[in-house]
Amino acid sequence: MQDCIFCAIAKGLIPSSSVYETPSLYAFLDLNPANKGHTLIIPKAHYSNLLDADPQLGNELIDAMQRVARAIITVTGAEGFNVIQNNGRAAGQEVDHLHWHIIPRFANDGLTLWKQHSYDSQEEMNRLATAIRVQVMH
Repeated sequence: MQDCIFCAIAKGLIPSSSVYETPSLYAFLDLNPANKGHTLIIPKAHYSNLLDADPQLGNELIDAMQRVARAIITVTGAEGFNVIQNNGRAAGQEVDHLHWHIIPRFANDGLTLWKQHSYDSQEEMNRLATAIRVQVMH
């Protein structure tokens, strides 16, 4: 995609603070980090979101996440990390190029997780599970 900022970053047309690169993936520091060391991992090929992605990225992506997360923990002294991937505006996706956030976490860093909800009943939960399972098999 020609106007995609992440495609331009992956091609070196826009400067970035690179931390890791493979033939298929590029990792760089987020300009507006949740915590210092917050890194984005993107495929170099353009995919709008996870539903468009080539499943063959799987092993290379997991390896990249592990390498980057270990390095972030070592360098920042983080006590943990989040891996976040948003799909669509309602989920918080701001750039229409598939990407993963690796966010170093510290006790009392002020970042919060989403509010959790519950089902009205076990039956409701089972009905939803069944409907999803049927769709997965299509």
